[in-house]
Amino acid sequence: MTAFRAAWVLPIDRPPIKDGIVDLDGGRIIGIREPGTGNGGNGASASGSRDLGNVALLPGLVNAHTHLELSWLRGRVPPADAFTDWVKTLVGIRRGTEQLITPEIVTPVRDAIGELRASGTVAVGDITNSLAAVEPMAEAGLRGVVFHELLGFKERDGALIEATRERRARAARHGLPVSLAPHAPYSTSVELFKAIRRAVSGSACPILSVHLGESPEEIELLQRGSGPWRGMLETIGVWRDDWEMPACGPVQFLERHGVIDSRTLVVHGVQFDDLALQRLTALRATLVTCPRSNRWVGVGYPPIERFYRSGVAVAVGTDSLASVEDLNLFSELQIMRWLAPAVPARRLLESATLVGARALGLDAVLGSITPGKHAHLIAVALPDAVADVEEYLVGGIEPSKISWVN
Repeated sequence: MTAFRAAWVLPIDRPPIKDGIVDLDGGRIIGIREPGTGNGGNGASASGSRDLGNVALLPGLVNAHTHLELSWLRGRVPPADAFTDWVKTLVGIRRGTEQLITPEIVTPVRDAIGELRASGTVAVGDITNSLAAVEPMAEAGLRGVVFHELLGFKERDGALIEATRERRARAARHGLPVSLAPHAPYSTSVELFKAIRRAVSGSACPILSVHLGESPEEIELLQRGSGPWRGMLETIGVWRDDWEMPACGPVQFLERHGVIDSRTLVVHGVQFDDLALQRLTALRATLVTCPRSNRWVGVGYPPIERFYRSGVAVAVGTDSLASVEDLNLFSELQIMRWLAPAVPARRLLESATLVGARALGLDAVLGSITPGKHAHLIAVALPDAVADVEEYLVGGIEPSKISWVN
């Protein structure tokens, strides 16, 4: 057993402990102690003890929404004033590469994983069309769930699921959970949505992720059947003349078809009204917010304070390097603090750790410093005087201040 002492220990599932001590053994957390207490009550004595000094010790972060396969697009897709303009640029640059697994794509994925680790991330919810990031994630020991994203506005059944099943089976051999993700209401038919939900619910990893309520253009399509998304779908020849306009918001639309439940990660939600947030709360879904990406792609910042006020479970993601400068989740927390000064720092930190772990089905082993969980802990160097350690941690932390303790 080894004991680590830190100026502050942040268990996440309980208040911070000044001069706290964490006992580890065999890669697991076996105890957490106040200063001056015994050895955690387990009857063991530490074989080694280390004082980490003036640091905050906390669990590794959970980035609940990434697109690692898009890392090669870093710096190639500029910020836009309208979401559909950003999408057009992305699709134009990416066309023909969606299913490729080549060194030009995989090498930036490996670099991005290195950045995730350097900034304190232990697990991700990764969205992928090609499954290119699965092997690099496994090799690097990056935990999480891989969501194989399917699109098809003209799909009239679930045939696409069966046609891609073997690809997912091969990816799963690397040891990471592999699930499915319907892309969004403007790119996925109702029939495909329902088929994906059925397939996921009956699988070994019954967790689903979906982009929802991201842009005003999405809201216009669902409520009025018009706007830029309809124009784009018609232009590329995938519009369905028999498509029935739902005349409602995106949450109500997917709830109507039984897509959203407690195992659903609903990503973005920038355009959600209070009713949508109430329904997500009632359904016990998790809302994953990616504020820096939202600003980049032209949809505006999300209403972070309304998210928390509604009671919905809020996790945090960075999205991809095609729409954000880096994959540092602490930078995401910094923007969230700026957008939501009334939300307690403790809740923001919980969103970037325990809530994300719970959404990905990993909370039994990650997300808090709790006896029995895996010892994937990070130490954040602190300045000489910190009045509020939780507030400091949501003020923006650079990777140079972060080190792994395990």
